[in-house]
Amino acid sequence: MIWNGVMPAMTTAFDKNLNVDHAFMAKHAQQLIEAGCTGLVMLGSLGEAATLEAEEKRDILSNVKSVVGKNAPVVAAISALSTRQATRLAEMAADLGCDGLMVLPPYVYQGDWRETKHHISAIFRSTTLSCMLYNNPIAYGTDFTPEQIAELAGEHANFEAVKESSADVRRVSAIRALLGDRLAVFVGVDDVILEACAAGACGWIAGLVNAFPVESVQLFNLCAAARFAEATALYRWFLPLLRMDTVPKFVQLIKLVQELAGMGSARVRPPRLELAGEELDAAKATFERALEQRPKLAAFAQV
Repeated sequence: MIWNGVMPAMTTAFDKNLNVDHAFMAKHAQQLIEAGCTGLVMLGSLGEAATLEAEEKRDILSNVKSVVGKNAPVVAAISALSTRQATRLAEMAADLGCDGLMVLPPYVYQGDWRETKHHISAIFRSTTLSCMLYNNPIAYGTDFTPEQIAELAGEHANFEAVKESSADVRRVSAIRALLGDRLAVFVGVDDVILEACAAGACGWIAGLVNAFPVESVQLFNLCAAARFAEATALYRWFLPLLRMDTVPKFVQLIKLVQELAGMGSARVRPPRLELAGEELDAAKATFERALEQRPKLAAFAQV
């Protein structure tokens, strides 16, 4: 497992009956890889994992892995209410041929460090797959400090990457200061990608990439090559869309942009509902402005 580059947190496509649209997901996975993405993360928050049954999760992983094959790694997000459910999901992902895991803290219950460490460690121990820890204190209320991340890294050899979504870019530097290159540090918030790369992030678990894969890959590659003048020009255009990844209705917003861009459907599963009224009008206006000002990528020398 090589942790680097742009790895989309893939959305889960639904048909008109809100069943999983496996045919579209296979096509979408191919489009993302062809655009230069280096892996696919399935069943994450953006993938509406909490609304998926265990059988649906299995079928999604099996379908995408069969399409991608050895062309790029498939990473399964591991999120559950209980540690037993989480380890069973991790074992299932390995059986289906997934290449890595992205491990989340427990849903709902926010334990202390002793309890949270036990949960994460149990998942790490249940698999031989390479694991990424997902730190998103804003969404989940659990904050893995750099010192706690270092503690886990010292105890689990298959803990190889961290998705840092605290939105505090200083965390990238803090993890690097403690661990050097022991862990691959990814940014998990779309609208800090330039700053995080400058601080030492080597990858991006991205959201808007589902709608704009070519621009996302080019932006990351420019940042990774420290071509910040060119990256900043592309970043400024992209920012109004990237900020859609940082609000409570990020799933609805990103799926709407996918639909408007011809890269998917706005359908979401309840309790989420598709955007309506002023929210819908504002999101469409943001998209339309971005489309009018969309840069010609030929203006940026390829990295």
